[in-house]
Amino acid sequence: MFDRMQTFTKEEMTRIHDAAMEILRDVGVAFHETEALEIFKKHGARVEGKVVHLEEKMVRGAIEKAPSRFHLTARNPERSVWIGENDFALVPGYGAPFIITPDGEQRLGTLDDYNNFCKLVETSKYLDMNGFLMVEPSDVPKESAYLDMMFSSITLCDRPFMGSPVSRQAAVDAVEMAAIVFGGKEKIAEDPVMLPIISVISPLHYSEEMAGSLIEFARAGQPILDASLVMGGSSGPVSLAGIMALQNAEVLAGLTLAQLVRPGVPFIYGATSCPTDMKTGSLAIGAVENAMLVSATAQMARFYGLPSRSGGALSDAHIPDMQAGIESTLSLLTAIRSGINFVLHACGILGSFVEMSFEKFLADEELCGMVKKMHRPIDMGDEAIDLEVIKEVGIGGQFLTQPRTLEFCRTEYFLPDVIKRQSYGTWNEAGRKRLDQEATEVLVRRLDGYEKPDMDPAIERDLAKFVAERKK
Repeated sequence: MFDRMQTFTKEEMTRIHDAAMEILRDVGVAFHETEALEIFKKHGARVEGKVVHLEEKMVRGAIEKAPSRFHLTARNPERSVWIGENDFALVPGYGAPFIITPDGEQRLGTLDDYNNFCKLVETSKYLDMNGFLMVEPSDVPKESAYLDMMFSSITLCDRPFMGSPVSRQAAVDAVEMAAIVFGGKEKIAEDPVMLPIISVISPLHYSEEMAGSLIEFARAGQPILDASLVMGGSSGPVSLAGIMALQNAEVLAGLTLAQLVRPGVPFIYGATSCPTDMKTGSLAIGAVENAMLVSATAQMARFYGLPSRSGGALSDAHIPDMQAGIESTLSLLTAIRSGINFVLHACGILGSFVEMSFEKFLADEELCGMVKKMHRPIDMGDEAIDLEVIKEVGIGGQFLTQPRTLEFCRTEYFLPDVIKRQSYGTWNEAGRKRLDQEATEVLVRRLDGYEKPDMDPAIERDLAKFVAERKK
């Protein structure tokens, strides 16, 4: 396949690998979690204080144990997903404390907002998984908010979901809640049902919370999504190659710990590294260099035979305007075309990760559908070519009333819900609505039409009881 984006040679990827090995050996990675340090020591790594120095042999051994593809089981088995190799999953935005209203006002998120995002994921034609922390609810106690979000993620949507990694206790509770729903800890260890995002603090730090969560999820057999976010020029080198080397070292350190805890546990090589905007000092997730790093991340993951993760429809804009559309399309399309397997932030993100928009969620969702359609192979069979009908219609004829056109007119082409293809007169008479205004109306219809998926009442009661007891 011809593609103008840079394809790295084996020699170039080996140079990034070798640089990461040197960083891991000579500089090391800080793990602020006592058990993580003990695990590394037990397996022969050099540990100096909180800094772990890794030799290439140990890292390569970990790489060899991790699978290239894995399965996540959903409450609704028909919605289970495969991640890795040629399979990918589109997942909503993550980690935003704020909601952007249709008129551009920024407000704190609530649990109702979180629940509504769960409902949108449940009713989506294009998203593959539910998320976690799609918006941070400010109206419930911070120390127990993860319990409310996990309960909503599990009960309001029957797709696979993301676990809560905000603390080690949150990870333990997520495993307990999943075990209640899916039939026990042994069952979910055999058939994983969720994955957490473990975030590295660049440069070269794993916090106590993240390292502890990684250990608990790996021990329970749940896939680990390890993510490095290097800010080029501030928390990492200014050069793209230097960013790649640093993020590679950070992710491989997490991979090594996960495989030492539970050999063979699935692991996603993740990164959302971006440049720093040198005018403002802010993270530039909509920058063109982000797309270049997405492509590089996918290639390095394939170099190791690992599933990959990057951001999806990313934007630095604060409203779903033209800037948001340009940046989101560039980012999402690059991720899918490059072979990323887990596309987080596929819908809704604005403001460099700190804002979610319901209107942009629906616009991004439509973009997800378009990108999926783009990557569906064109049928080249005799029936699809339909040579006999072409001959029958001949020169100057029309195909509009042909039986095949009538049969496939609703399925052959992508039919958008938010995007409109109207004449000027029709658009003008309908109120000259922008795409975000159309999305607001679609949002009302989607939420009004939501139906909660079936769940065994006894299991839901046990789940609610667990949450109530943990809150106490």
